[in-house]
Amino acid sequence: MTITKRFWISLIFSLPMLAEMILKPFGWMMPGGEWTMFALTTVVMVVAAGPFIRSAWASFKKHHSNMDTLVAIGTMTAYLYSIYAMATNQPVFFESAAFVTTFVLLGQVFEERMRNNASNAVEKLVNLQAKDAEVIRDGKVVKVPISEIVVGDIIKVRPGEKIAVDGQIVSGASTIDESMITGESMPVEKKVGDSVVGATVNGTGTFTFKANKVGNETMLSQIVELVKKAQNSHAPIQGLTDKVSAIFVPLVLIIAILTFLIWYVFIGASVASSLIFAVSVVVIACPCALGLATPTALMVGTGRSARMGILIKNGEVLEAVNDVKTVIFDKTGTITVGKPQVTDVIGDSAQVLGIAASLEQSSEHPLATAIINKAKDSKLTIEPSQDFKAIEGKGVQAVIDGQTAFVGNDKLLNDVSVSDELKTQMATLQQEAKTVVFVGEGQRVIGLIAIQDAPKPTSKDAISALKSQGLKTVMLTGDNQAVSQAIADQVGIDQVVADVLPADKADQVKKFQASGKVAFVGDGINDAPALSTADVGIAMGSGTDIAIESGGIVLVKNDLRDVYKALELSKKTFNRIKLNLFWAFIYNVLGIPVAAGIFYFIGLTLSPELAGLAMALSSLSVVTSSVLLNRTKITPSAQVA
Repeated sequence: MTITKRFWISLIFSLPMLAEMILKPFGWMMPGGEWTMFALTTVVMVVAAGPFIRSAWASFKKHHSNMDTLVAIGTMTAYLYSIYAMATNQPVFFESAAFVTTFVLLGQVFEERMRNNASNAVEKLVNLQAKDAEVIRDGKVVKVPISEIVVGDIIKVRPGEKIAVDGQIVSGASTIDESMITGESMPVEKKVGDSVVGATVNGTGTFTFKANKVGNETMLSQIVELVKKAQNSHAPIQGLTDKVSAIFVPLVLIIAILTFLIWYVFIGASVASSLIFAVSVVVIACPCALGLATPTALMVGTGRSARMGILIKNGEVLEAVNDVKTVIFDKTGTITVGKPQVTDVIGDSAQVLGIAASLEQSSEHPLATAIINKAKDSKLTIEPSQDFKAIEGKGVQAVIDGQTAFVGNDKLLNDVSVSDELKTQMATLQQEAKTVVFVGEGQRVIGLIAIQDAPKPTSKDAISALKSQGLKTVMLTGDNQAVSQAIADQVGIDQVVADVLPADKADQVKKFQASGKVAFVGDGINDAPALSTADVGIAMGSGTDIAIESGGIVLVKNDLRDVYKALELSKKTFNRIKLNLFWAFIYNVLGIPVAAGIFYFIGLTLSPELAGLAMALSSLSVVTSSVLLNRTKITPSAQVA
């Protein structure tokens, strides 16, 4: 039976006893009284608590104790003592056994759901690949499932189709969107001899390529395998509770046994009185609050973070955040906007942009979109052009209002004159890692347009906030060193690691982990292995589904400043869990001596009823502690509004 089903059964059969506890002061009693409570609790113990008891017994046989041991001891003691008490007309504690089981299962339900979220990442990665492909066999084009493609097959790819497997182009040319693999937002021009990667998307051209990697050998399959391994390497946060329980459980049992022996053997009390003291010790040590410590903090902390646009997906990340020393960022779509943008226009802005946009409206080049968007934002009129001609590797030219105009790189210029001033400005822009195109009319260049994937407006503030907390910041990207360093200088990144392929990103993260725990922030498919390998994976909300699934934290608002907030709120939530564990035990530690009867001779005792009340107060303190998370402030002092 699943944990969720066990929880619902435990909750449903516990609710009548909860109703009696609330309504008893108003004169309402449960029909059947103690016999009904006995029946309800028996169902809970057999169906819902049964696995705890079996696990505790298995641990006992191996001379170990864990959280299940604590749950089993608490529930069984309350249950068995209540049967004895019912037979001897003493107060019963059936509800304690039922409530403890319900609260502990509630925590496990949350943990199970968090683990399931991570497993969906691999499934979404696999779904990225094409389902079939057009293979040329015996001179005919045949559509076959991807599983039937073999090395050496010649595959035809039409505009807009996904590339089935890894290979090399043998005829044709096109531009391919490889952002899911390289992280580079701009489509890449491909021609005969160039390699292509499975699951990337073809642009407007048609080409054929030879398959050289299929099945588990493709880059996508390797990324899937990396994600699987990274996900299986995490340690559960519940281990903290188990470590405490391993010491606490034997100690409580020893104290309970000693309490019974001292009262019965040495002091001469009756068996019933001695058992009352022993049971009081176990009841006050009952793990009700312990079962609430983690799930209530997670509920409140993740609930508050969700309202802030930050999704904290599991408890594991909360533990890891506390010791993070380095925050690594992907560049494209994370620090930068993720789309090429016009950053500079040299010359008469309206004239230069107007001519360029009029020419580029007929172009399929990736930079054309950036120029057209800039012209539209400037509310310029885009004139029609005639005799449009695309010159491969150089640029485009056409006739506008009877005048020949052109847009392109320096290879297009030939005998066209360029002023020394424009040459100087071009060199300056190129040093800033910007792509520069010439715009001209007739035989003269009238201006320059610089295009770059610019940083987000919030990136600099985000980096500043993290550095103010003593965190090292790193950019890890597939882009070239010049572009990456220019972006890093603009936003204040400490270190740049460029020209990194997807499979190497996880390895780079591991290198930084040698110096301490690492948080990785990314948004693309290529970031999935790094997100899963890092101690804390933070996915941007605008990214692909797989990046979001792989990350332990998701920034829904796509605001990089939320990285600081996510880390800070995670720290506070995990610290609150530790505080809750303290409150879960403080009543036990303080109450055990009283429950054992040490102060009996001065009139201070703790009956099982009061022990149950103390246990309830412990639970209340834990819940209150968790709710107070809603009042904590998360405001980076270094962040600029």
